[in-house]
This record gives sequence, C-alpha cells and structure tokens, in this order.
Amino acid sequence: MTNAILRALQVLTAPGHVVEVRAITDDGIASGYFDDPALLAGSAEALDSLPSVQGIYVTLNEVTPALLSRRANRVKHRLGKKDATTADSDILRRRWFPIDIDPTRPSGVSSTDKEHQAAIDTAERIASHLGRLGWPAPVIADSGNGAHLLYRIDLPNDDNSRDLVRRSLEVLATLFDDPTTTIDTANHNAARIWKLYGTMSRKGDHTPDRPHRRSRLLSIPEPVAPVPSQLLEAFARILPERPPRSKKQSHGIDLSAWLHDHGIGIAREKPYGGGTLSVLEECPFSGAHRDGAFAIQFPNGAIHAGCQHTSCGGGAQRW
Repeated sequence: MTNAILRALQVLTAPGHVVEVRAITDDGIASGYFDDPALLAGSAEALDSLPSVQGIYVTLNEVTPALLSRRANRVKHRLGKKDATTADSDILRRRWFPIDIDPTRPSGVSSTDKEHQAAIDTAERIASHLGRLGWPAPVIADSGNGAHLLYRIDLPNDDNSRDLVRRSLEVLATLFDDPTTTIDTANHNAARIWKLYGTMSRKGDHTPDRPHRRSRLLSIPEPVAPVPSQLLEAFARILPERPPRSKKQSHGIDLSAWLHDHGIGIAREKPYGGGTLSVLEECPFSGAHRDGAFAIQFPNGAIHAGCQHTSCGGGAQRW
C-alpha cells in the first residue's frame, strides 16, 4: 500500500513542495505537513489502518513552505480550535484543475458497484469530450465511491483563476450532470483537499451492496501535459450567462417543441439561468462529431444555440 501512496504523491505533488495531509475521522480532524514523501506515505498508511478514519486527503496546489512548521513531518490527531489547516491564502500557485464525479446516492453511504461504475463511465465521457476540444489527456482516478479527472494547469492564485475554475466546473456540470452522476462545482477554491490515492474510502458501514473501497489511480498520461490557459478560458465562456443581445425575437417559440418538430433529438434537459438548457443528441451543425451541441431558452424567450467544438464556433450562437 505504501508504494501506491508514494506513486500517488509523485503524480499529485511536486518535488520539494510542502503538502498537507488531512484525515476525516470519527473523532475529528487529523492533519500534518510534510516535505518528505516517504514520511507522508508512512503516516498515511498508519492513518489508513484505523477503522475510525473515513478518508485521507492532501492539498493539490502549492502550499507556502512556512506551513511546515505547524506540524513538521508528523500528524496531529484531533485538532483543537487553534490548530489551523491550509487556507486559500496559503496557496502560492494553482497546479491542478480537479473534476470530481459523484454518483447519485443517499448521503453518508458508499456507492453500489453500479453507481460506482456510472461515475467512472461519466469521467471517461468527459475526458473523451475534452480531448476532442484539444485538451491533453488527464489523470483518471477511482475515488473509491466515484471518479476523478485531474488536468494540469499553471495559474496564479488570484480571483481570476478562482472564477475561471469555478465557471469551467459549472459548464461541465451543466453539460454532463444527469440522474446518475453529478460534478462537484464546489471544488474551485485554491486550498481544496483531494483524495490520497491508495487509501480507503469509508462512508457509512461496509455492507455487501455498499462496500468500502480503496481509491486508486486508473490512468496516468506520459507526460502529464498542462492545459493551455486559452483552452480553459474558451471552455468557461461556452455557455452564455445571460440572454444574448439580439434584435431577433423568439415570437413565443417553445424551444423544446421546436426541436422535436424539426427532428433534433434532446439527450437531456436541465434548468439554466432561470430557463432551460437542452443538450442535443447530435450536432446539427457538423457531421464530423455528434457531441457538444446545445440550445438554451432564457426566461424572456431569448434563444441561444451552439456547439462547443472550435470548428462549430466554440459555443458561439449558430441559429
């Protein structure tokens, strides 16, 4: 198990960086700061052996080295009120764009095998879709209950980067959330902690239909190439946040009915901006791909329809 944890640390962290390891336990929070991966892995393995530990996590982004002095290469159990953990202001730079795909299930319990597989399937669909938009291959991982995608980025820790990550996650959730899986849009803060792969996920009691599972890395590209910032920025702008300014009027068109009448299939619909967003079954603008097309009807009746693919305008209005 230590080797699996060490491999995860090699992927998730940079050599020489300080990393916080944090565990959620039945007795509270345990935390330590490490600049020695071997000591971190050994401490994580010791934590993982405790049935009271529900999950073990690490900071993804670059932490200011001064925090090592809080708990230097050691873990403190049951933190007190004066024991600080990593805050957003403690992050020097963003290294990862994290995507957490969680299966729909009751809170406080592990996923079934079917729910677990649904999350992994959604992760693969998202990775394939983003790949067609020119994104490099991500790290793909099994969180124990769901699935993770990790894309390397290199951004400053500032408000613009936070908003860029937040908006990109919201776009993903809008386009890919369905009745079986959802994307966690709260993972935009810089000090976000992330599953330490190789450790157990224990939510609720271990039962035959909802077992505890060990998290693991599924796929690591070689090399792990960063996403160009312009691709992330373009993706965040795909969906308009407000009705487009246009002299054209909808004249009372019911968009869902219009799409049906014109033989344009709708894969799923969801609320968006007070109106409705329809994810289309196939792209009506190009025969080169099927995915990526959408249509939105805002509360005032305004309509925006486009496709995410650059060849189709990168989300620009097409109708």
